[in-house]
Amino acid sequence: MRPLLLLPLIAIAAAAPAQKPKTPSEIVAQSPASAWKAISPEDLLVMQLRGGGRVVIQLAPAFAPIHVANIRALARANWWDSSAIYRVQDNYVVQWGKNESEDPFPAGVVAKPPAEYARPLKGLSVHPLGFPDSYAPRAGFALGWPVATDPKSGTANLTHCYGYVGVGRGLSPDTGTGGELYAVIGHSPRHLDRNIAVVGRVVSGIEGLSSLPRGTEALGFYKERSQDVAITNIRLASQLPPADRPSFQYLDTSSAAFAAFVRARANRNDDFFIRPAGGTDVCNVQVPVRPTPAT
Repeated sequence: MRPLLLLPLIAIAAAAPAQKPKTPSEIVAQSPASAWKAISPEDLLVMQLRGGGRVVIQLAPAFAPIHVANIRALARANWWDSSAIYRVQDNYVVQWGKNESEDPFPAGVVAKPPAEYARPLKGLSVHPLGFPDSYAPRAGFALGWPVATDPKSGTANLTHCYGYVGVGRGLSPDTGTGGELYAVIGHSPRHLDRNIAVVGRVVSGIEGLSSLPRGTEALGFYKERSQDVAITNIRLASQLPPADRPSFQYLDTSSAAFAAFVRARANRNDDFFIRPAGGTDVCNVQVPVRPTPAT
């Protein structure tokens, strides 16, 4: 009689459906409030285009402190008012700003910053990606940013992912000041890693930059100045009235929610996917950023 009693239990167990893994978007949507970190208004750069449209950039002072300090000083001095986007290279970058020859730098700007292309790895807690990286010995995430690391040299650097912002510069030893910036609008140009200071990422408005008319001159520069996309102003969010101040949060890259998000990105189980890739690269994860929820 005992086997007969077990049969219904076995049937019930067999009939119970396996719990379907959560999708990346479900993990983000269901992440607890404690897994999100606020971005300081001092770390948000707001670019207003004259024809309409706003671009918000999160700055990364933990990786390029002097360049970021320059950018803050330029914003506070209204130095970029009436500047322009003058380069849009297809599958590469959008570039904007001006240089010292057009308008002297305000007080506080370091004219020749150090080459902040990498920072010490020591003291930086890195959540490992868990998969090989083509451009560095290891890759992972730290302080809300994707990073490439080299334990042998003891360095870590931000990566040139889609939407990330770097400092335009001339030939070495020039390191750029921050007066001219660019945003990646194409396939991640990781060959630029450790060759240019990466100072942040676009957290809102990248679609406006990536859809601009392409420049027809070499490297995507506009042929005529009349083609430039005028910038009304660039300010720190902390300079703006509270009612007009953008507010964002990022998913803490040391949280359990983010670890689950990375695993889900590497092993997609959404209904669309037939065969999960079983891997991902550091730029394909894209640390989730969201507007601060209303309270």
